[in-house]
Amino acid sequence: MGPGKGWAGTAAKLSAFHRLAARSRSAGTPRAIARQRSRGKKTAIERIALLLDPGSFVELDALARNQSTVDDQPYGDGVVIGHGTVNDRPVAVFAQDFTVFGGTLGRTHGEKIRKILDLAARIGCPVVGINDGAGGRIQEGVVAQALYGEIFFRNVSMSGVVPQISIIMGPCAGGAAYSPALTDFVVMVDKTSHMFVTGPDVLAVAMGERVGLEELGSARVHNSRSGNAHYLAEDEEDAIDYVRHLLSYLPSNSYELPPVYAAGKRRGGPSLDSLVPDSMNQPYDMYVVVDAIVDDGEFLEVQPLFAPNIICGLGRIDGNSVGIVANQPLKSAGCLDIDASEKAARFVRTCDAFNIPIVTLVDVPGFLPGSDQEWNGIIRRGAKLLYAYAEATVPKITTIIRKAYGGAYVVMGSKHLRADICFAWPTAEIAVMGGEAAANILHRDHIAGAVDPEALRSKIIDEYEQTHCSPYRAAEHGYIDAVIAPSETRRNIAAALRIMSDKREPAPPKRHGNIPL
Repeated sequence: MGPGKGWAGTAAKLSAFHRLAARSRSAGTPRAIARQRSRGKKTAIERIALLLDPGSFVELDALARNQSTVDDQPYGDGVVIGHGTVNDRPVAVFAQDFTVFGGTLGRTHGEKIRKILDLAARIGCPVVGINDGAGGRIQEGVVAQALYGEIFFRNVSMSGVVPQISIIMGPCAGGAAYSPALTDFVVMVDKTSHMFVTGPDVLAVAMGERVGLEELGSARVHNSRSGNAHYLAEDEEDAIDYVRHLLSYLPSNSYELPPVYAAGKRRGGPSLDSLVPDSMNQPYDMYVVVDAIVDDGEFLEVQPLFAPNIICGLGRIDGNSVGIVANQPLKSAGCLDIDASEKAARFVRTCDAFNIPIVTLVDVPGFLPGSDQEWNGIIRRGAKLLYAYAEATVPKITTIIRKAYGGAYVVMGSKHLRADICFAWPTAEIAVMGGEAAANILHRDHIAGAVDPEALRSKIIDEYEQTHCSPYRAAEHGYIDAVIAPSETRRNIAAALRIMSDKREPAPPKRHGNIPL
């Protein structure tokens, strides 16, 4: 067939298609894009290109636009959605485009996000949301709030089914803040991202409170004070690099196991046999232990700036993903407090949801005392960690390094909460309390009346520690499966994980538990 009328019609249609495609790729005005870049921020398409493997992105709904009666509405309606791969594994993604309507959420915008969440749920792949929007679109009224509700519902129904990761790369205000709060991980970019329910202007009018944007809802505030965020990124590249790394530890969905990589080795470092000081009151750095047990010393920490008295993060042992929870003696002596309990509880439940074994390293003198902790709910909020460990059905391997006192010993992944294998170093002390505290309570009068009180105190403490605190006493009761040399910790944990790899522990039939929220 020659170049007749039909051919000309097809050519015209293809030409129109290419023009539309070009317009959809540059929905924001040149001025808006220049303003975005002047703030050190990339466009939505540029961010997606950084996140996904080169050439893997397939955009959906590129030609969707606001159904307003106003002519020439921009394509995309302020959000880009689609799917691609990260390290050759499928990932769904949406990225709000601040250069179009300020990234605000209206009907078409919300329906696009709803569509990509539904796709991720159907195919069982992680979803990454890049947030950079000024909240609901005022002009669309209740429709915007309705679409937020649809998104929240999907965040909840997908929770524990596929990994959900939020990256905050600009404003995330009002109702929009609740979607990231419902996801598994939140990454914020320093100095350019902000998240709050009520902004500074509204606070000033409604409450008479004067507070700056950075002070109220900056990335640093949410990483170090509120605990709403899990990683403080230096810039957008750092944020996306963290997310790509994070995805490498996670399965695509709760029906799969995390990806397995070639087994690494212990990175060279100080011997663990000489790590713990002679004095029980002298701290040491728990990161040394973490570094010694994970493959090649690679450890992706979660919430490093929040509740630093407990360490949470992901690593690999023999190429398999593990979640690590460890008390940090350098911070508040490793005590459990409200923030540490909630941080660790959330992390333990995330690991359990996605089939990641939990490795616990214990050096805990107890729960942090004080009226402030009591009044703010340490009983209820500390119980969240107890609940999380007891509820978890993934392999649970615990090693007691030094102190394991009182209720905190039980809470930190003990045998009594169905840890599968419990090790202890010879330096471990497992008891209701330490020898010094016990001597002061049980023998106060005896010591005070002695000819040499300090000598008697030392003798009583030594006897108490040998009789009641020794790891061998706990081993006699079967609460410790083995006392091990510190230098053999990685080998023993690796062997325990191998033997527990086919663990199956069905949950009792019920609607759901009632965690003390």
